[in-house]
Amino acid sequence: MNTIASSFLALIIPCYKESVRLPRFLPILAETLADIDCTIQVVDDGSPPNEVNAIRSLVEEMRIRFPRIISPLLALPSNQGKGAAVRAGWMKHSASTLLGFVDADGAISPQEVYRFISIASASPEKAYFASRIRMLGRKVDRSFLRHLYGRVFATASSLSLKLPVYDTQCGLKIVPSQIFQNGKAPFEERGFAFDLELLVALVDGGFSIQEIPIDWTHVSGSKINLIRDSLAMYLSLNRISRNRTKWTLPNKIK
Repeated sequence: MNTIASSFLALIIPCYKESVRLPRFLPILAETLADIDCTIQVVDDGSPPNEVNAIRSLVEEMRIRFPRIISPLLALPSNQGKGAAVRAGWMKHSASTLLGFVDADGAISPQEVYRFISIASASPEKAYFASRIRMLGRKVDRSFLRHLYGRVFATASSLSLKLPVYDTQCGLKIVPSQIFQNGKAPFEERGFAFDLELLVALVDGGFSIQEIPIDWTHVSGSKINLIRDSLAMYLSLNRISRNRTKWTLPNKIK
């Protein structure tokens, strides 16, 4: 896949069957980020044809309104997982200084995305992970069950992979493009474990990582199945731990 003319930040929105939630999020996001040197790339992860057509129409409408920052829809031929969708978008924009992604559901408001980008842009040599930390000045609205699942998994990840992180799975991250280096980073995870694998690669590569507390509000319509996806995530811990010993990381920082 060829890269295109680069902006400072390429922000990928991976989506699967998001014809209801993305139209509530993308127009406001594009308007909020209109004056930033960034590209918004929507990647459809193999949705059914009617969903792809709806998303394509939305993206084309946004391209008319915001031609500088909205890239044409990238539609994958089959459903491969969030990680695969993000990587496909990053490969297309790997010449950008910063690479990021944000979930399509709008749980993180465009205003919070803007604030997050502003922080990341000030020190682009670092990686930034949004974090759903309940603290004074921040609002996190999610069910107790999902909060408990997140805490248990984050703790298991920290212990298993020796990673001091509070929230591995929050759907907003920005990283230096060095870690991806023209699409040749060691990433293999295709699903939700991509976030965790990315974190491990950044840590092993010597990159400085900052968690930024953000406001987060649950939006109905999640594709996550707590039982199925919990099992898959826990299996991924062993897989990532095993694979990281074989990685040759790009531009490793000592």
